[in-house]
Amino acid sequence: MRLTTKGRFAVTAMIDLALHDDGGPVTLAGISERQKISLSYLEQLFGKLRRCDLVESVRGPGGGYRVTRSLGDISVAQIIQAVDEPMDATQCRGLENCHEDQQCMTHELWSNLNQCIQDYLVKVTLASLVETQRAKNATTSDERSARSADQTRQGFSGCRLACRVGRSDPHTL
Repeated sequence: MRLTTKGRFAVTAMIDLALHDDGGPVTLAGISERQKISLSYLEQLFGKLRRCDLVESVRGPGGGYRVTRSLGDISVAQIIQAVDEPMDATQCRGLENCHEDQQCMTHELWSNLNQCIQDYLVKVTLASLVETQRAKNATTSDERSARSADQTRQGFSGCRLACRVGRSDPHTL
């Protein structure tokens, strides 16, 4: 099975939408800029997501898109299916005519893989992906704050040392 750009971008855009939906609609231009996804491609994807009732559009000034349901009620499988992404590892697309109009020797293997993937993606919710992303963002933010504090401490100690040595630039020690 191969997940194409369409499925990946749809999931990424939905995560971004959920992360930035602070009570108001989120613009596709904003998602496009943050995720580096073409605006016209997002417009196509969001048209399909809207038709499957995963998002709604808000027109007018301050318009954009909002998620229509609780994030816990939207699975990755629903997002991928909404944008017509095939989730099929079989060569015959499930028609069982892979080898001279008959089922090939590995059909059951790939068919079972399809079912495992589907079962997994149904269990992964938009809420869990957003929570994971927020935790990553918090960790990254904490790391940046710690790095900044370390640099500030180093700068102050360098300044104290420079002052003791009689130099004005702590970086020339």
